[in-house]
Amino acid sequence: MSIAGFATFCIAYLIAVATPGPGVAAVIARSLARGLQGVVPFIAGFLVGDLLWFAAAAGGLATLAHTAHMAFVVVKYLGAAYLLYLSYRLWTSPAASLAPQASPEQSAGQLFIGSLTLTLGNPKTMIFFLALLPSVVPLERLRLAGYGEVALAIVVILPLTLGAYALVAARARRLLVSPRALRVLNRSSGTIMAAAAVAVATR
Repeated sequence: MSIAGFATFCIAYLIAVATPGPGVAAVIARSLARGLQGVVPFIAGFLVGDLLWFAAAAGGLATLAHTAHMAFVVVKYLGAAYLLYLSYRLWTSPAASLAPQASPEQSAGQLFIGSLTLTLGNPKTMIFFLALLPSVVPLERLRLAGYGEVALAIVVILPLTLGAYALVAARARRLLVSPRALRVLNRSSGTIMAAAAVAVATR
């Protein structure tokens, strides 16, 4: 893979990851509500989901995506349902302090599966890897090393980008310490989650 081709992919992928969508909304809303607690498994689910979509595109499975349309629809609605569940949790959670033990937390496995499901059913991610990626990277001419380079770029770019969003949101959360402000923050985050769920379900 040429340097120019690799740079083109990195720029296109960075823009795709950084552009606000259901995934970015989920990371921001969760970090606003919970800080950096559980952010690693949450982002890991997005990462594995993107790697799976890349593997599908690399394996020439764009046709399968069309023939197995119903399966993708089911996954999409599962992702939307997960966001609605998070929204409900945020709306109903008490205005507790910022202490880690102050509110019940999902397990690392639940966070990972939730964000993985969201990624696999996210139309934005699906379109990038199955429709746009082949126009950016000539997958049919890539060798094994080229696939490794693309996968490595995904492993670096996605966690850094989503991690930056999470850090900014977590810092903003620390500025709000009163119960009233935390209640407003939780419900605002829940509203963002619900809006992201609608975006996923209606695309």
